[in-house]
Amino acid sequence: MSDAPARPTAAEALPRPNAIVAVLAFGGIVVSLMQTLVIPIVSELPKLLHASASDAAWVVTATLLAAAIATPVMGRLGDMYGKRRMLLLSLVMLVAGSVVAALSDSLAPMVVGRALQGLASGVIPLGISIMRDELPAERLGSATAMMSASLGVGGALGLPAAAVIAENFDWHMLFWASAVLGAVAAVLVLLLVPESKVRSGGRFDAVGALGMAAGLMCLLLAVSKGADWGWGSGSTLGLLAAAVVILLAWGAFELRVQAPLVDLRTTARRQVLMTNLASIAIGFAMFSMSLVIPQLLQLPSQTGYGLGKSLLATGLVMAPSGLVMMAVAPFSAALSRARGAKVTLMTGALIVAAGYLLNIVLMDQVWHFVLAPCVISAGIGFTYGAMPTLIMGAVPASETGAANSLNTLMRSIGTSTASAVAGVVLAHLTTRFGPYALPSENGFRTVLALGAGAALLGFVIAAFIPGRRTATAPGAPAAADPAARAAGTEAVGPKG
Repeated sequence: MSDAPARPTAAEALPRPNAIVAVLAFGGIVVSLMQTLVIPIVSELPKLLHASASDAAWVVTATLLAAAIATPVMGRLGDMYGKRRMLLLSLVMLVAGSVVAALSDSLAPMVVGRALQGLASGVIPLGISIMRDELPAERLGSATAMMSASLGVGGALGLPAAAVIAENFDWHMLFWASAVLGAVAAVLVLLLVPESKVRSGGRFDAVGALGMAAGLMCLLLAVSKGADWGWGSGSTLGLLAAAVVILLAWGAFELRVQAPLVDLRTTARRQVLMTNLASIAIGFAMFSMSLVIPQLLQLPSQTGYGLGKSLLATGLVMAPSGLVMMAVAPFSAALSRARGAKVTLMTGALIVAAGYLLNIVLMDQVWHFVLAPCVISAGIGFTYGAMPTLIMGAVPASETGAANSLNTLMRSIGTSTASAVAGVVLAHLTTRFGPYALPSENGFRTVLALGAGAALLGFVIAAFIPGRRTATAPGAPAAADPAARAAGTEAVGPKG
């Protein structure tokens, strides 16, 4: 019998950190492309789908609602049954939705396809959770920041790419391209990403999932449609009231059930709660840029403040900002290791606010709209890299998927709120341009100022996150969790 050590099998050789990070980041970019996929054809959707403008808006709204509902559900299912399995399921739904949309020539199937695409939005939080389970400690911080940055990269690169496709090919090619990219991502995950052994088990909280879905649907539907229906209309106010009642009842139920969809006691921990509240503010701040800058670039130069650029040119101007988010990922991770993720989050929020203030002053030349978004995106890169680290530093490994997904949902609520608020501001602060009423320059400056204010609010909220300290549960061993160390805390001990 030989004493030589046995060669590791292929399974034992996993994880391969570089491959895992690259594949998961690619999956995040593919899913975030979905957000900008229809922007080049939004104005043409009523004609393309033979529908009214208000009905065609459901092509965007359906994705928003589906994403809000699916993200926390997929996170919890990932914790229970395997994060890689749920990641693959999410990518399969993305491919299926893309194919349905690519075959559509009317409204109903298009809405179904876009809803299926929205169900894939859990890919980024699931990917971050897989990284916590599989990567060595020294790689986790930078990998988490890279995965978070994939949201910005996909969004920034997606606009010019979609504009090129829409201008040179049949519009259905947008969705065929999405289907191909989704399929490639799924195959890569299947081949290169291992299944995590960290699972919570238990029974899925179906009642909690339905209650949360109903409450979120009422809330986000009111927020996204309020401008069209009227903020004082019976439909909007009724949905907001229903959201409050349903979510309160849901919260009471979740506190009593043995295996809740969302562990509200964990969510109420100061580090988790403050991070989630800061995420809403940062989500608002991030999306304000996306609502203002493309419009300023495309408005006619005769207005005196628009630059009259094409959609493709606009996308190319915005593209560097997404690359900046990816570029700052290593710096975000380094700062978190050195000073804690709380400091990284606060630093990022200040950079975002500075970028908006810079844009308020500089909005006359094309390079102004390259510089300011890059500064804002640098700050977003810091904040988005810090948030998952703070969350993972405060929850057990068995709840990582659900906790990260809830944090992603909080950011989505912030972006939806930004869209609603900006819509109100730009609708009320207008100027006449021939027979048309266009948003005024002061209206755009006001939205930029709101973005800066939201970032500063995020900074203030983040100041209440616990700093570096030891916070092990009584009797729990010292933490070895790299996410906890990066967050500046020890890992949470077993619940009980």
